[in-house]
Amino acid sequence: MKRKGILIIIDGLGDRPIKEFGGKTPLEYANTPNLDKLAKIGILGLQDPIKPGQPAGSDTAHLSIFGYNPYKTYRGRGFFEALGVGLDLDKDDLAFRVNFATIKNGIIVDRRAGRISTEEAHELAKAIQENVKLPVEFIFKGATGHRAVLVLKGMAKGYKVGENDPHEAGKPPHKFTYGDEESRKVAEILEEFVQKAHEVLENHPVNEKRRKEGKPVANYLLIRGAGTYPDIPMKFTEQWGVKAAAVLATALVKGVARAIGFDVFTPEGATGEYNTDEMAKAKAAVELLKDYDFVFVHFKPTDAAGHDNKPKLKAEMVEKADRMIGYIIENIDLEKTVIAVTGDHSTPCEVMNHSGDPVPLLIAGGGVRTDYAESFGERECMRGGIGRVKGHDIVPMMMDLMGRTEKFGA
Repeated sequence: MKRKGILIIIDGLGDRPIKEFGGKTPLEYANTPNLDKLAKIGILGLQDPIKPGQPAGSDTAHLSIFGYNPYKTYRGRGFFEALGVGLDLDKDDLAFRVNFATIKNGIIVDRRAGRISTEEAHELAKAIQENVKLPVEFIFKGATGHRAVLVLKGMAKGYKVGENDPHEAGKPPHKFTYGDEESRKVAEILEEFVQKAHEVLENHPVNEKRRKEGKPVANYLLIRGAGTYPDIPMKFTEQWGVKAAAVLATALVKGVARAIGFDVFTPEGATGEYNTDEMAKAKAAVELLKDYDFVFVHFKPTDAAGHDNKPKLKAEMVEKADRMIGYIIENIDLEKTVIAVTGDHSTPCEVMNHSGDPVPLLIAGGGVRTDYAESFGERECMRGGIGRVKGHDIVPMMMDLMGRTEKFGA
């Protein structure tokens, strides 16, 4: 029997025990009636996005979950970010991910400029594109929230370039390092770009308004993640013979989805931030499932709460994701659908970054063997029937339940 599939990735889902929650994780603490319902009619386990103990980036984790070897496929994050904001790039282009940041007296005081809004970031990006001149053609475009993308046209050979991001507040930005002559040229261009962009940003009306409101100004750019064209041997859609759609707002994950053959949709109100409209995503997923065989839904703000060390907010974002999932399961035929829920990695609040902790995994729907789980959480997943698997095992398990795998051997 052929079924359809929905894969829901709750970004940064996994966590560690929180003292104020009585030792529960945000997922265990949150009120999740719909995830618990799926747990009771499904099967649980844990998954390591890449391998046990290896913290995974969102890019490499998604590549692995969709069945690609990130060690062979990955060519840097920047290219995926650029694809995700809708740019169609050439194989000789070099792309970077960028943060709008706050600098004062030569010291980075906020790496995310107070998490400025997407609208503000896009206005600032437009000003930089229009007012900065470089010796090479470039594209600078706002992404989601404090994020942006920089593309240096025709500079892919200079990919061995470092970054200026110190990765923590209270430190000065780094100088761009380089590994060869082509990369030295790129490093020099980046130094020039950052300085000229700083001059544009410092007194921009958006920042003047933020100063008056007592908010961190977005007056500096942190550039990292040099990326060139990824090595995708076969599109996901070709490999599995399915028509696939993705519902998401975050540029990076959009880029990964585009690179592997998904049609990408961002419903109005889906922002990738704390204020994202989860029901808009839910409704889009249900509609798309009518025309597509496989639908991927990405939910971002749980990860942001982990990075911000806000356990209560993370639990609230888990509850928001649960409401999204509730609408989906109420409006599809679970007997004819396989649904999987997991995260791309763990983002423990105490770490404020990605960790190597395994990630909760749930599979439910038609054909699924159930275990004895009563709820969805890290501890329940430890004793679930799936056991502990690798991220790249998830889609094959789904496809087998969907009736889309072939026997190996006689």
